[in-house]
Amino acid sequence: MVDRIFSGLSDPGLLRTSNQDDYYIDPEGRFFIVADGMGGHAGGQEASRLATAAIKTFLHQHWPSETATAQLLEQALRQANNAILDDQRRHPERGDMGTTVVLVTFRDSDPQPWCAHVGDSRLYRLRGHQLDQLTEDHTWIAKAIRAGEVTPAQSRSHPWRHVLSQCLGRDDLTEIDIQPIEVHSGDRLLLCSDGLTEELSDHLIASHLKSIRASEAAATALVNSAKQRGGRDNITVVVVNLSSPPGGSDS
Repeated sequence: MVDRIFSGLSDPGLLRTSNQDDYYIDPEGRFFIVADGMGGHAGGQEASRLATAAIKTFLHQHWPSETATAQLLEQALRQANNAILDDQRRHPERGDMGTTVVLVTFRDSDPQPWCAHVGDSRLYRLRGHQLDQLTEDHTWIAKAIRAGEVTPAQSRSHPWRHVLSQCLGRDDLTEIDIQPIEVHSGDRLLLCSDGLTEELSDHLIASHLKSIRASEAAATALVNSAKQRGGRDNITVVVVNLSSPPGGSDS
């Protein structure tokens, strides 16, 4: 398993009065979470906070278990979904709240990390000069692009580009995408909310990740760059640098 150096940053952006994003970095670098809430100021903040807390608690409790990671991640996200649904029932004024989430885990029992996501918060991998988006957005626009109804260029300004097809906080949650992630020493992972990708193209994201090696400085540069280009939404990033331990081999 590769060593990890990591940093995260969340910023309300320039137009929002509150930050409905949330994130969590396990101090030991075992897992990383980014969530982007919706449903009004209080609702969005509560949904992302509830999801992050529920996933964190579940993973801390069940990390040593022999449960396969794919199953563990599905259980964690369903636990988060149930936590939001329970809160909606107790607080009807937050009945429309929900959140996206992207989660990456590094378990010693796995030869590679795993990712789970719901919604349009994303995971990217930079390898050399190549940036790859490893998650596929659960949005109306992503489905339209796959169907050939909209081009990627058209999607950046399409009025329906933010319409989610799935999020946590719904009784009809069906899509939880879970996948192993191939990583090598020297790769960098980026978890982010759509406040980053709404303002920065993949080319600009890659440019910052390639030119700034320190994870904390890279996270700061990405957030500042998104704010310089409008900062219309909350912006959250987690940057994970991967390297082999001394005398070790690549994952």
